[in-house]
Amino acid sequence: MLRLKAYLPFVAAMALVVVASNVLVQFPVNGHLGDIALADILTWGAFTYPFAFLVTDLANRRHGPQAARRIVFVGFMLAVICSIVVPPLLFRHGLIEFEMAANRLVRIAIASGAAFLIAQLLDITVFNRLRRQSWWRAPVFGSLAGSVLDTAIFFSVAFSATFSFVGPNDAFALEGAPLLGFLSLETARWISWAAGDLTVKLLIAIFALIPYRLIAARWAQPAAATS
Repeated sequence: MLRLKAYLPFVAAMALVVVASNVLVQFPVNGHLGDIALADILTWGAFTYPFAFLVTDLANRRHGPQAARRIVFVGFMLAVICSIVVPPLLFRHGLIEFEMAANRLVRIAIASGAAFLIAQLLDITVFNRLRRQSWWRAPVFGSLAGSVLDTAIFFSVAFSATFSFVGPNDAFALEGAPLLGFLSLETARWISWAAGDLTVKLLIAIFALIPYRLIAARWAQPAAATS
């Protein structure tokens, strides 16, 4: 029971981050940065999801990789379920402007779940191999490796026409748009979203070193790691 209570904050944080990201990824960032249309390169989910790696790294640091994997699996199951249930509730209460079709929600949940599970487990593996080196190497390289894999899996499954068998396509995501919002090469908008998403993830991976360092420093005696 004591160990379960110790895991609960990590599980709750993980579920909150992923559910919020699954909702926010449906909303492009409106506005312009100079001549760049931000809606062509970013969704709001790009700013929340990277913190899932912070939660995983802190769990790994505190309780070791075996516990971190358990937290990832529990957080994954909660997040997938909530990703299907929560958006309709938000629409019903007027908190989001449009109602997502059930089969579209399922496709987002599958894409998010697959990307989350594979990327977080990779993060744990890389983190555990580097944890005895400089304090910043494990969280940085673990998050970077996980971020690249997560972006590739999520945006392909969620938006690429190749995966239309999983659920209906998003017409806006498949529309042609300048790559990264300003290059002369035109491609499907979701590819620019993926590039923008990965850029934000990499930046937040560096920024997240600050809370990681502050929180980890308070744990003078982290739980022993078990592989």
